[in-house]
Amino acid sequence: MRVLKYAILGLLEQEKRTGYDIAAAFKGALGQFWSAKHSQIYPELKKLVTEGLIEFETVIQGEKLEKKLYSLTVTGEAELKGWMQRLEAVDFSHKDEFMLKTFFISSMEKEEAKELFSNQLVSRKRKLDELGRTLGELEAEFSSNMLFSSPEFGHYLVLTRAIEREKGYIQWLERSLQFMD
Repeated sequence: MRVLKYAILGLLEQEKRTGYDIAAAFKGALGQFWSAKHSQIYPELKKLVTEGLIEFETVIQGEKLEKKLYSLTVTGEAELKGWMQRLEAVDFSHKDEFMLKTFFISSMEKEEAKELFSNQLVSRKRKLDELGRTLGELEAEFSSNMLFSSPEFGHYLVLTRAIEREKGYIQWLERSLQFMD
């Protein structure tokens, strides 16, 4: 399944965007749980246009710079809605290089393993702080009018899940480090 297709359709359902805007979204809020590179996004945009799921208009920025402003078609809206309503099995194929190293931890010296876990702990705490700041900003800006129908509502749900994920990861790392002593 081309999940990137649905991520792009969802972004365009929120508002018209350029390819650059779409790529920036993957570095922002979407980047908390999904990634895509320019080299993936632009070919997918071309496919979506060919499939009639999105369309674009060429707009002029400045004096000469042309850019494509993409929007969802009625067919694209129906495709997105169908995907949103489809029940999927839980995907357990997540790749986590740190967990792979952990699986083979007995190949390391104890101090190396502790350093590996300590570095991961620092990174996860940094990520938790970043997520907390983002959540605080979102709550400050939209808490009084955060409605189910607003695009910010989904962002709020994803952020709170990401925060819980990082808290759990941190607790597990701390317990693991204690267990190594």
